[in-house]
Amino acid sequence: VQLQASGGGLVQAGGSLRLSCAASARTLSSYTMAWFRQAPGKEREFVAAIRRSGGYTYYTDSVKSRFIVSRDNPKNTVYLQMNNLKPEDTAVYYCAAGNTILSSIQTSTAYAYWGQGTQVTVSS
Repeated sequence: VQLQASGGGLVQAGGSLRLSCAASARTLSSYTMAWFRQAPGKEREFVAAIRRSGGYTYYTDSVKSRFIVSRDNPKNTVYLQMNNLKPEDTAVYYCAAGNTILSSIQTSTAYAYWGQGTQVTVSS
């Protein structure tokens, strides 16, 4: 499975961006999908995840109530709507796909497939 992330850019604090992650194969519905991010000098961290059916979503505490993860399985695409962005959200954002169990959903090693990353920069 090849993943292509897009939608990053430069935005002022308080603004919004929507990231997209498109899969090459018609198998996206088979995987839990997640977004991770990595800021300069920091480790990659979990942002959000959505289960195969889209019925369950998970977020790291710092983005709850601001970010929304969703998926459109017929279009093989996952989205991350980011609202009220803050400078600390600045990072390269990666989408990932995997057959994860709930206890590992926030663990990067639980995901077998990764996109190339898209830069999000939030200015103050």
